[in-house]
Amino acid sequence: MSVTIYDIAKEAGVSIATVSRVFNNSTNVSEKSRTKILQLAKKMGYHPQAMAQGLARKKSKLISVIVPVISNYFFMEVLEGIQEQIGNSDFDLNIYNIKISDDIFDQVEYSIKRGMAEGYVIISVHLSEREWKALKKFDVPVTLVDEYSAEYDSVSVDSVEGAYNATRYLMENGYERIAMISAISSSKPSQDRISGYRRALEDGGRFLVPELIVTGSSRARDGFTEKNGYEAMISLLELPELPDACFCNSDIQAIGAIKAMQDRGKYLPIIGFDDIQFSDFFGLSTMRQPMREMGEMAIGKLLNRIENPDANVSHTVFSPELVLRSSSISPAAMAEASSLRDDSITGSSVPS
Repeated sequence: MSVTIYDIAKEAGVSIATVSRVFNNSTNVSEKSRTKILQLAKKMGYHPQAMAQGLARKKSKLISVIVPVISNYFFMEVLEGIQEQIGNSDFDLNIYNIKISDDIFDQVEYSIKRGMAEGYVIISVHLSEREWKALKKFDVPVTLVDEYSAEYDSVSVDSVEGAYNATRYLMENGYERIAMISAISSSKPSQDRISGYRRALEDGGRFLVPELIVTGSSRARDGFTEKNGYEAMISLLELPELPDACFCNSDIQAIGAIKAMQDRGKYLPIIGFDDIQFSDFFGLSTMRQPMREMGEMAIGKLLNRIENPDANVSHTVFSPELVLRSSSISPAAMAEASSLRDDSITGSSVPS
């Protein structure tokens, strides 16, 4: 149940009027009482608007999506699925954009304790299990996307498996010195994909070479940007011994990496991760995440949780699918295809 000012007053050992004066910023309250009441309110998950909004919560017909960076292509495609699915319900959608920073838990906590929505979809916010448990005090339905907690329904993709299969494919096609373009080290998807990359090498009887795991200096969007991929590939191309293939943490980084190779006149087979809409146009081989389906399923889980608050917690983990396009073709095969095209063009220009 939602916490009220009556609960705060009882816990603090003061009158309801005193609690009300604190939340209305009245000066007629001692500083000691004010501090005690505000600390208790935070601990108990109460917000000044929570009493009125909490009463309206079951009638708000509003779902909030909490997302770190709205410009990330992964988020945009998940949101498309969310919007498509929510259009089949009588709920409205609100998007709350938070900043990637040290106080990310406080931002999530604040957005929930405002009590404006009946339920929340939280995308790619990575908290500790202790922090996820702390949010249970708000007693509101939550579904996680691209994250896992035993406390909440979730939808995710097995990033370890995806990275493993991409690396394994390159190994099985004869590539020996396989590089990886990563994002920043604190990113959980990046950590999982490094783990999958490392496991594939180990299972293939190879040692991980630290210099072959690189990221760019750009830290925007946790490093999941074209610029980061471009910078990382430049670093790889400047190594004394070049890699002969590359697995990339995301498609958007892979696109930047392809541009770097074009600028340097080099070519390495490359596989990305995501299968965003642009990838097909770049001929990018990739590990496909069902991003729209993840958004649709997340809303389905949340609506079910709103209707059935005591249902068992549900976790869905998708397996990424390897999608092969031209970017993973070997240099020899690429040269042969180019030669055949040139011969075809030359032959067609010769009079019969």
